[in-house]
Amino acid sequence: MGADSWIIAPLRALQERRENLFVWIPVQIAIGIALWFQLRFEPTLGHYILIVLLGSGAFWMGLRGPELLHPVFLAIGFVLLGGVACGLRLAVVTAPVLEFRYFGAVQGRIVEIDRSQSDAVRLTLDQVVLDDVAPERTPRLVRVSLHGDPFFPEPGQVVLMTANLGAPQGAAEPGGFDFRQMAFFDGLGAVGYTRAPVMLWQEPAPGEQSINRLRSTLSQAIMAHIPGDAGAFASGVMTGDRSGISLDTVVALRNSNLAHLLAISGMNMAFIVGFVFMLLRYGLALIPRIALRVNTKKIAAVIGLCVALFYLLLSGANVATERAFLMVTVMLGAVLLDRRALTMRSVAISAIILLLWQPESLLEPGFQLSFAATIALIAGFGALDRRVMAQKLPRWIMPVFTLVLSSVLAGAATAPFAAAHFNRFTDYGLLANLLTVPLMSILMAAGTVAAFLAPIGLAAPAFWVMEMSSRWILFVAHWISGLDGSVTGVITPGFGVIPIMALAGLWGILWPGRLRFAAVIPVCVALVLWQQSRRPDVIISADGVLVGLASADGRALSLPKGAGFAGQSWLENDGDLVSQEVAALRVGFSGNTAEKTFRVEKWRGVILSGRGALDHLEAACGRADFVILAAAIEPPETLPKGCWLIDRSVLDHSGALAVWSDQSGLRFVPSRSGQRQWLGKVPVLDAVAMNADNLILSAQANAITLTKRDQ
Repeated sequence: MGADSWIIAPLRALQERRENLFVWIPVQIAIGIALWFQLRFEPTLGHYILIVLLGSGAFWMGLRGPELLHPVFLAIGFVLLGGVACGLRLAVVTAPVLEFRYFGAVQGRIVEIDRSQSDAVRLTLDQVVLDDVAPERTPRLVRVSLHGDPFFPEPGQVVLMTANLGAPQGAAEPGGFDFRQMAFFDGLGAVGYTRAPVMLWQEPAPGEQSINRLRSTLSQAIMAHIPGDAGAFASGVMTGDRSGISLDTVVALRNSNLAHLLAISGMNMAFIVGFVFMLLRYGLALIPRIALRVNTKKIAAVIGLCVALFYLLLSGANVATERAFLMVTVMLGAVLLDRRALTMRSVAISAIILLLWQPESLLEPGFQLSFAATIALIAGFGALDRRVMAQKLPRWIMPVFTLVLSSVLAGAATAPFAAAHFNRFTDYGLLANLLTVPLMSILMAAGTVAAFLAPIGLAAPAFWVMEMSSRWILFVAHWISGLDGSVTGVITPGFGVIPIMALAGLWGILWPGRLRFAAVIPVCVALVLWQQSRRPDVIISADGVLVGLASADGRALSLPKGAGFAGQSWLENDGDLVSQEVAALRVGFSGNTAEKTFRVEKWRGVILSGRGALDHLEAACGRADFVILAAAIEPPETLPKGCWLIDRSVLDHSGALAVWSDQSGLRFVPSRSGQRQWLGKVPVLDAVAMNADNLILSAQANAITLTKRDQ
């Protein structure tokens, strides 16, 4: 076969399967989005004009060019379309971000109530007013955790408080979860806390925040009829209000692989809309005059769409719910058009809409988990229709068979993504889902019935069913999470591992013919790369307070408290599920809190903290290669010779630093990579003042390498 045949043969294969290529459009758009987020610079208007011109040319060639090249040019066009969608989204969501520490009066209207990781009530405010901060510099949304006196907030209330605020934190380490990026696209410009009492400044105006207030009213009604965590759980799955759920319950749900029940996502939406659809379709079919004159299936689909829209608004319209609503809309739209509701094409349409509307959702665990599960279920049950169903399984066994198969398929498809994002594998997750998912459908159905019967005072039986279902689900969650070995820590995969697995999995499912089995090879390669992932030898938090050192017993942390989010993130990314307090007891650091020393191979490091840190700086530099200082050296101060000083002036530019040792020296990799809009106005680390004669600092590939001159 000639060289030209190696090029022509794949093109002809694409041409022969062009009717199957539509489902690849969201994959191509996703590739463009992923490439856009990997850029280290912010594209300008000129860049976008060039991309639009190139994309237009690619689409024109895909329609008018050589027929054999149509799929290639169209793929290029959709990849470029993903980048354009990101630029448009960036222009829409851009809002002020608080670029300094703020302590003072905060006034705002409550738009959301939830709980923080420390189990504190947390308020999200809009219409924010900050003392001595100009409106054009004031964030659109601010989130404040309440650590003071008890306060019982309601959506729409205008409150006044004294709070500590700052910009959302960036990634705890290079390549880690970037909360600042997520907050930017959510319009959240500042986060903080208050220990002072919160004052009610103004009650909600008539009609203001009506949906949020309705959610709060329904949530309180559910918890009034169902006491304790069971009521809080039922309220969370029905209305999206999770502010009443205790931290202990959240941990139990997470460790038993049941946390997805709380997310108002595809399963919740499917349960409630499916129940309404079936109730209306078969209920109307029992009325001869209606059944003989109208299409009850389409009436049920229209009302189901209305229910889905109401549920979307009621639950807060978060990304997971919007994604579920799109899926339901496409499926019910197919019913109205007399098409099959559950197909790969309907999933592709939903993905295209969501990716073009909210491109940043591609990076979120919810997007990856829900679409992985949906694709696996459709593909699995599609094969089931052709094989197992053809053999006529007994009707009595089909519900059990369907439950087990759906749990296995969804669990297998989402396991890699869940392990990569949450660094844990729930060993008994399949058992937990088998024991709870049927009760979840009953809970959602009972909640719907309760909503209809509550106005006439007949909802008590439905509330009882909700309570029993919730109690069983929570019982299973606590039981499973309490079993030995219920959770196994998983190390964070290296760059490219999950994209390789995702693309290979899509190839194996979407590509027709035997060539699909070639997907096994990249999956195996990705698993090997994952198993060989190497973690940093040292990680330095963005504020310089906490340092994590890799040791034979696991990562040792320099402090038992402080920078808790960073410390817990490092441990979880290592696949280590111990607490920060336990990690601080490991061997690796010596000295007292004010001055701790450690070694990385032959390199010596010192951590200085406290008010007298500057007094010990020169002596520390005399016996260390680098010194970490949780403060900034003011200009009048002279830098000591003999070491590289990593103080706040360095960390403000670099963000958290990951340190790798190799034969050439120590390689410091910053978490602030490039100059993107969500990173703020502080320039990234590009040069460092050096005042040591025996060390060399060199910047290479967005990193700084520290070497000794005698090497």
